[in-house]
Amino acid sequence: MTRVAIVTGGTRGIGEAISLALQDMGMVVAANYGGNEEKAKAFSERTGIKTYKWDVGDFDACQDGANQVLQDLGPVDVLVNNAGITRDGVLMKMSFDDWNEVMRVNLGGCFNMAKAVFPGMKERKWGRIVNIGSINGQGGQYGQVNYAAAKSGIHGFTKALAQEGARTGITVNALAPGYIDTDMVAAVPPEVLEKIVAKVPVGRLGQASEIARGVAFLCSDEAGFVTGSTLSINGGQHMY
Repeated sequence: MTRVAIVTGGTRGIGEAISLALQDMGMVVAANYGGNEEKAKAFSERTGIKTYKWDVGDFDACQDGANQVLQDLGPVDVLVNNAGITRDGVLMKMSFDDWNEVMRVNLGGCFNMAKAVFPGMKERKWGRIVNIGSINGQGGQYGQVNYAAAKSGIHGFTKALAQEGARTGITVNALAPGYIDTDMVAAVPPEVLEKIVAKVPVGRLGQASEIARGVAFLCSDEAGFVTGSTLSINGGQHMY
């Protein structure tokens, strides 16, 4: 049986690696994106994965987007909530809009997308939901009260929803990446990045493919006894 998967923020960085990993497992993947149409088109041409544009922070857009995937590809069995943004700044300088937008997209997007696909999974008695958290949602980070709060909220959201889906074959897990070699991290000033890497016990940044392999396992049939868990892939930077 061929599974259908939605990966939000699925055309770049970690999301691209996840989309490709699920495709390699034999799934039909729908890669959502929020803005960069040129890169989304290039991704689709390169991979053959169909792309869909909608704002995960918009409840109605998520309902419409999931319904379009259903019509095009079939019932959605797997959801990876990867889409996220940053609006960094210390609290004293952070605007309400900076706070609200990060919460709307990063945490609200998980609710919106789960709400769109959970009923179908429950009806079919099988589903996999993986929410991408962050090391900074676990340990906090200076200048990221919005991002850390949203990602920490994802971990709580995961544990609660896992209890709702467990008896109907739906697993809900989170994966918390550490610092990964993506465009977002590449934008960090070199002197700051050097200090970050110095705190990673394995002595390097992670690779997007390493995150994708963890997600692929959590989305597999073999992971049916894993739910409500957070898999930390951070090179040992944060342990608890």
